[in-house]
Formats: sequence, structure tokens, C-alpha cells
Amino acid sequence: MAKQLYIAFDIETACIVPGPEFNWKPHRPLGITCIASMRSDETDPRVWHSRDASGNPAPRMSQKDVAEFISFMFSGLNEGVIPVSWNGLSFDLDVLAEESGMLSECRSIARSHIDMMFHVVCEKGFPVSLQSAATGLGVDGKLEGVEGIDAPQLWANGQHSQVMDYVAQDVRTTMAVFLKAKEKKKFQWTTRKGTVSSMPLTEGWLPVDQAADLPKPDTSWMSNPPSRADFHSWL
Repeated sequence: MAKQLYIAFDIETACIVPGPEFNWKPHRPLGITCIASMRSDETDPRVWHSRDASGNPAPRMSQKDVAEFISFMFSGLNEGVIPVSWNGLSFDLDVLAEESGMLSECRSIARSHIDMMFHVVCEKGFPVSLQSAATGLGVDGKLEGVEGIDAPQLWANGQHSQVMDYVAQDVRTTMAVFLKAKEKKKFQWTTRKGTVSSMPLTEGWLPVDQAADLPKPDTSWMSNPPSRADFHSWL
């Protein structure tokens, strides 16, 4: 039997969203500067971006180029390659649907893919950051010296390589977290107190459709618990 293949993906957006809360929806369309993807049988990510008339990275990806990426992902899904993300349900795929014009395909990918953060929210009632997951599982984390909120300005400043390195490392980390937790049958993350917490994965990572059907956890201790609808309302 052929080994199951997975593909991690992540996007970087073009619009500079003010404020630390990253309240991005009032600023859409955000535009996409670049996308990274990496299959579980690959050692290096592929970075997607558009080029201007001079051959340099364009300020934003064209609809045609974003649609090419979605077609690539959708074809892979139809061949059994399962997409994996960290918060791709509520952010990346929502933006990709708008930028590509391929809403139907993005909805199919969203429902069928494994969004690890969404699974954690459905199981535990709260989100966890990718860096906390990487630290808790002992895998390489995000690129140091760059914050995701700074990526649009760096791209606008012409620091394209730095942003591409950042998004590439994000998909490496996403895939490493996914595979390590899958192997251990346990997800681990570092808490704000510096301790390590864990969540069993007896059935493995669940795709969005299955994670959404999990019993709702007790969130009575939280002042503002996230709603599952917040993640998939665009579907």
C-alpha cells in the first residue's frame, strides 16, 4: 500500500493591517504576496509568487497565479494528497478563495484538509500558536527575527527573499509539527507558564469536517471562548 502523502501550505498577505490584533476582515481584499507548500515526501518547500514586467517579484500575486496554486492543491486532493495547515480554515483558505475566484474548490479543500489549530480548538476550546506547538514537540520553529505581521511591509520594501524564507520556514514547521504529533499520537505545546501540555491523538489528526463534529469542550472558565463558526462561517 502506498504511503499516505500530505502537503502543508501557508500564505503571506500584501495589505498592511494596523494594530496588534490583526483584525483583517475590514481591510480585505488583502492580496497575497507569496505562498509556500511542501509535501511530506519533500525536503524543501516550493514558494509561489507572481513577477512584474521586469521579472522581479510583483507587489501582489495575480488571480491567475493564485488560481494555479489552488488548481495544484485541488488536483492533489483528488489524487489523495491531504492538505495540512495551521489556521488555514479561518484565514488562508478564506483569502485564497477570494484571491483565486475558485470558491467551490477552496471550500472542498477547506472541509477535507487537516487544520491542526482548528482541531485543537474543537478538542480543547482554545487556540495554540504554531511556535508553542513547535517548542512543545521539540521541532524547529518559526524563522527568528521576522514576525508575520511585519511581512507585508517587508515585501513592500523589496525584502522579498526575507519574506519567502519566512513563509517557507512556516510550512516546514507546520509539517514537522504535524508529523511529530502524528508519530507520537499526542499533540504537545508550551503554555504561557512555560509548562508543556498535551492532547491525545488516538484517532490521529482529524480533517475539518470530522473535527467540527467533536463534542464541545467545557469553556465556562473562559471569558470569550472562540466559536467554531468563527472559523468556517465563510463556507
